[in-house]
Amino acid sequence: MDEIFHPDLSTDPYWWLAAPPTADGSSPVPDETDVAIVGSGYTGLNAAIELADRGFKVTVLEAKEFGHGASTRSGGHVSSGLNLGKGPSAAKPSPLISTLGQERYNGLLDEASQSMDRIQMMVERENIDCHLTIGGRFVAAFTRSHYDSLVAKMPVLDHDGKAGCRMVPRERQREEIGTDYYHGGMVVERSGKLHPALYYRGLLDACRRRPNITLCAYAPVTSIEAKGSGFRVTAGKAELRAADVLLSTNGYSQEPSPWLKRRVIPLASCIIATEELQPELMKRLIVNNRSINDTKRVLTYYRASPDGKRIIFGGRETFFTQDPLESGRRLYARMLRLYPELAGVRVTHSWTGMVAMTFDHLPHIGRENGIYYAAGCNGSGVAMMSYLGYRIGASIAGANDKSAFDGLPFPTKPMYTGKTWFLPAVGAYFKTMDKWDRMFG
Repeated sequence: MDEIFHPDLSTDPYWWLAAPPTADGSSPVPDETDVAIVGSGYTGLNAAIELADRGFKVTVLEAKEFGHGASTRSGGHVSSGLNLGKGPSAAKPSPLISTLGQERYNGLLDEASQSMDRIQMMVERENIDCHLTIGGRFVAAFTRSHYDSLVAKMPVLDHDGKAGCRMVPRERQREEIGTDYYHGGMVVERSGKLHPALYYRGLLDACRRRPNITLCAYAPVTSIEAKGSGFRVTAGKAELRAADVLLSTNGYSQEPSPWLKRRVIPLASCIIATEELQPELMKRLIVNNRSINDTKRVLTYYRASPDGKRIIFGGRETFFTQDPLESGRRLYARMLRLYPELAGVRVTHSWTGMVAMTFDHLPHIGRENGIYYAAGCNGSGVAMMSYLGYRIGASIAGANDKSAFDGLPFPTKPMYTGKTWFLPAVGAYFKTMDKWDRMFG
């Protein structure tokens, strides 16, 4: 095995050491339910909790074990979850303003801010021990022009001062990170991180405490058919009658949701965890223990582990599923470009997971052909998809207050059926543009 890998290398997420996927608490698929939720990630579990607390009988259907999907595979960064543009494009007004109107655009920004409040409330209310800290994020400018774009975009990113944004010029960036690779950046104070698998386990435990939630592992849904005033859902060998159905499969959307599959682009993201490092080195590299991401098109994001002893380093080194060893090698090389002094440090975990991108870079909730959906985290799903799970749950329950995300136009592209044949070419193009920006930006 490569020298960069620890002899006990695992291709499971580092997070699973504390909270591995489980089928504990699983029940047989019942004959009927008020709401069938397909997918047991952050979205599905938050929706289930909201519906149960409003008196609905809910059944959550998971194809594998609980916690096997993207919710426990992320970097655990917590942010408002709206992609408002990076790099050179960030200085331009968002095209969403002309498409949706200023009022609805502001509504999206307001709810993105509320997603941070919601996740803090859930962690406190459900007593979830997941190392949630709101310690800020540093957005590192890949080039000089990217720094200027962040300056121009700051009023929107800060949105009435709620995010606590401030610029850090290049000559001061070592106050935030121990590298000269970047060209300064932006601190976003209202951002943070958590242990994604422990947060997930806390939500799962919250569902188990509610007697009107039935959790079903190893219950892959293969068909959803309209039947009378409701639906007949086939899950494994069982059939379930449901008044309503919610699809919350996100980057793992397959059958039986061809409409949703045409609108969600599953994209591979890769992460490595280093072996334990000396405290002095950790403090020098990640000075203020913030989460960090850069402005490249082929994104890099990293942070310290909750115990402060490791670097959890991720990126979209490839845009499609690949061997975690190969992605680990590429991420390791990228990490050394930022931090050459980590040469010789070994990798203990290297894993991949699928995030859900959309063609308009926005998350979506709504209803199509009578079936509810929530999808499209665009790589920032911890807070946003948790929040949208709550909002779609409230919508199914008949809440009067409508979300700004509800019923947004949900675009697709001609010829796209869910097969991401174009991603290698897109990835190569983005890498080329990053190189071009680096040379001339």
